[in-house]
Amino acid sequence: MKSILKPLCLLLFSLPLNTPLHLFAQEKTGFHVLTDYPIKSTGGWDYITADGANSRIYTSHGNQVNILNAATGDSVSYIPDTKGVHGIAIASDFNKGYTSNGRANNITIFDLKTNQVLKTVDAGTNPDAIFYDDFSKKVYAFNGRSKDATVIDVATDAVVATIPLGGKPETGVSDGKGKIFVNIEDTNEELEIDASTYKIINRWKLDGGEEPSGLAMDRATNRLFIGCGGNQTMIVLDATTGTQVAKFPIGRCDGVGFDPGLKLAYSSNGEGTITVIRELSASKFEFVENIPTEPGARTIAVDTYTHKLYLPTAQLKPVAPTADNAHPRPQQVPGTFHIVVVGK
Repeated sequence: MKSILKPLCLLLFSLPLNTPLHLFAQEKTGFHVLTDYPIKSTGGWDYITADGANSRIYTSHGNQVNILNAATGDSVSYIPDTKGVHGIAIASDFNKGYTSNGRANNITIFDLKTNQVLKTVDAGTNPDAIFYDDFSKKVYAFNGRSKDATVIDVATDAVVATIPLGGKPETGVSDGKGKIFVNIEDTNEELEIDASTYKIINRWKLDGGEEPSGLAMDRATNRLFIGCGGNQTMIVLDATTGTQVAKFPIGRCDGVGFDPGLKLAYSSNGEGTITVIRELSASKFEFVENIPTEPGARTIAVDTYTHKLYLPTAQLKPVAPTADNAHPRPQQVPGTFHIVVVGK
């Protein structure tokens, strides 16, 4: 996933492309910012993971992973020496967590109960997005620079496959039935992988989608929600056929989440909003609203137990342009990193 300290830009929200005017006034979620959980140490950030079953939040932060109590925001522990960490995968049935360490080119494995590091495993170059496939009992780490996926058997923590992807991967998900899906950012594609053979089954071009990053799935309807930050569009894709079902304008997102209990898809936008899309059926979707959050909050975790949303960000200050860099990234104000909590 892209670095979170990025230039902020203005988003002009409009109606979804496939939604008639008379459907614009939809039932709102009632969601708003409830509080924030401060984390005083410095460092950039990327993915955040919610483990609702154990009331834990895992957030990447510089060279460590901070672990918070999801209900109170209290610090529980941290995973050290995760250089350039991007993401955190949770394999609860094996009592293990996995972090993708982008600058170390490896994966840290830790105990979910003690939070102690168990071992590290080599990955490809710049492991970024990472997730646990509960069907195959494998962890997939998607390597941005080597453009491949490292597959780890959770039972043994051995690398069992390296899958060339033919492009820069971003977020991946599983359908829970033997198929893996991953965004390919630089070719604007969605890839389908067989979780048993590690072979690519399909490459679907995302017509009207640029730089796909965030990805979530409704396993019940087999629908993928793809956040394309390059042209601020969410594409809803039929994961069986690769057919596009709907499109909606969003912001410059990196993260997408889905709550199966509420049938809501969320795009976290760096402009400081969450775009909400409601799934009415497998073939019908509607824009709901844009929930105000904070600038820089472009990744998201959904707690499917409490239905709360968690987004990391910090106060940012502009940087003056130079001759070598006309559009510099804003800088984080030291000591302002925090987790924005959204819910009812």
